[in-house]
Amino acid sequence: MDPAQQAQNRETFRQAVTNTLERRLFYIPSFKIYRGVAGLYDYGPPGCAVKSNVLAFWRQHFVLEENMLEVDCPCVTPEVVLKASGHVDKFTDLMVKDEKTGTCYRADHLLKDFCKDKLERDPNLPAEKAAEFRHVLAVLDDLSSEELGAKIKEYGITAPDTKNPLSAPYPFNLMFQTSIGPSGVSPGYMRPETAQGIFVNFKDLYYYNGNKLPFAAAQIGQAFRNEISPRQGLLRVREFTLAEIEHFVDPEDKSHPKFSDVANLEFLMFPREDQVAGRSARRINISEAVAQGVVNNETLGYFIGRVYLFLTHLGIDKDRLRFRQHLANEMAHYAADCWDAEIECSYGWIECVGIADRSAYDLRAHTDKSGVPLVAHEKFPEPREVEKLIIVPAKKELGLAFKGNQKMVVEALEAMGEKEAMEMKETLKSKGEAAFNVCTLDKVVTINKNMVSISKEIKKEHQRVFTPSVIEPSFGIGRIIYCLYEHSFNIRPSRDGDEQMNFFSFPPLVAPIKCTVFPLVQNQQYEEVARQIARSLTVYGISYKIDITGTSIGKRYARTDELGVPFAITVDSASSVTIRERDSKQQIRVNVDEVASVIKEVTDGQSTWGDVLWKYPTHSS
Repeated sequence: MDPAQQAQNRETFRQAVTNTLERRLFYIPSFKIYRGVAGLYDYGPPGCAVKSNVLAFWRQHFVLEENMLEVDCPCVTPEVVLKASGHVDKFTDLMVKDEKTGTCYRADHLLKDFCKDKLERDPNLPAEKAAEFRHVLAVLDDLSSEELGAKIKEYGITAPDTKNPLSAPYPFNLMFQTSIGPSGVSPGYMRPETAQGIFVNFKDLYYYNGNKLPFAAAQIGQAFRNEISPRQGLLRVREFTLAEIEHFVDPEDKSHPKFSDVANLEFLMFPREDQVAGRSARRINISEAVAQGVVNNETLGYFIGRVYLFLTHLGIDKDRLRFRQHLANEMAHYAADCWDAEIECSYGWIECVGIADRSAYDLRAHTDKSGVPLVAHEKFPEPREVEKLIIVPAKKELGLAFKGNQKMVVEALEAMGEKEAMEMKETLKSKGEAAFNVCTLDKVVTINKNMVSISKEIKKEHQRVFTPSVIEPSFGIGRIIYCLYEHSFNIRPSRDGDEQMNFFSFPPLVAPIKCTVFPLVQNQQYEEVARQIARSLTVYGISYKIDITGTSIGKRYARTDELGVPFAITVDSASSVTIRERDSKQQIRVNVDEVASVIKEVTDGQSTWGDVLWKYPTHSS
């Protein structure tokens, strides 16, 4: 099949899924009666139920299993916190404007769409040009503002809606700004992630955990990003739910005691070397990936394995799930290793979970900004003699030389690493002065030998004080749910074969409603049995829908299949009922007093449909 036909098929499939989701109120555009706002969506009753089930399983799979410390922090965040984390200065995307209407577009998206459209829809595209477009897509994240603008100009890309010329790209901060309190003197932002709330609480969480490492903190909450041109439905929105874990670990020991639980897992991985060489993702054993250094350490590998199990248990197709390692140009300078769990859907491969070893960057940044040491301690059984670097700035001399900038120069000198400090010592000894870059001043200053003393001393230490590293799995819940919708969507002919019926094959774990209860016909005795079963289901904590309308049983089955309800109980006698399974349409006969416990077994995962099919007599409709 040619690329253009494949693109058309994906679009047709996506439209069928989206139409069904909106018609059955899984989600709809927010403020619909006022024509909506791009990038904002409301979850309807079935969508809320699916989301609630996904989050409940996330808590069970991660928070309970790993004994994590769950917190809930405010969405409104003071500017100083996000200044320390780097979001105020660097949380930007490059934007271009329609020069006539002022409409804004994300620059890299326009270039990406242009290249993909040419590759998919132009059958006469020369091989040389196709290779060029593929190269642009590969390095897109690494293009500077100037390079992005040059490509847009070179390819003649214009505003999609009006074909008007575009401005040069410029950075746009994605955070929603606000002020805290009526005076307006305390600036703040709606948080772009939940992680910073955990980092600033590290000291208290470490104490709560008995001053022991490793430990993990978790948070589920709303995050906000003022996307330039939101699109792709639930995949790129301005308000969304994140579930994030910050696993704090000793940087000198990143082993994991439960790594053996995931060591035998094998799944699609896309290491950096394979991407650069133009190869495809391949199945790799996670234990081998860690042993060979493809994955940086055991703790990172453990969480990659746990994320794989979480997503596949939800119903994500394991053949359309891969773990892609960040390229060198994508990685933050402080990160040790980063992988994204990407799920394939009609929009292509979508990043849904990021799993990163962020080193000690975040805690150090907040320590520097707040002055509060966010550190851990390791007590030694016996005192140890260690060689310590001693840096003593001469504050009087520095004050005379740098006046108001003295504090920043002192802090920069005290923050020097051993290599940089000893090189400065040698330079001062031989030349009497040394050039020194002060990052906070963004300039190089001259340090004289009378401004600082640098030496090494042997000291006895009773404990080691260090800044922990953090392994961070971050889950975009809306993206996972949308991909789950696509992976669960099916079409099959009706019983008569005269129309196509849609249904969602959700696992019982995430299905919005676990079962329906139907009296076969409108009959007082059957309706009373249906209510009796409904009361039993409530006692067991099973969500259900009861339908006593006179509609044909086939139409009632079709309506609930379209909601993804896995089981339907049909009351056709006073003593026994049938249970129908959604995907196979097979039915079994069960006594009325047993039906709720059978549904409980299969929806909780204690038994499979195959188990109960073997245990109870089948029924032919």
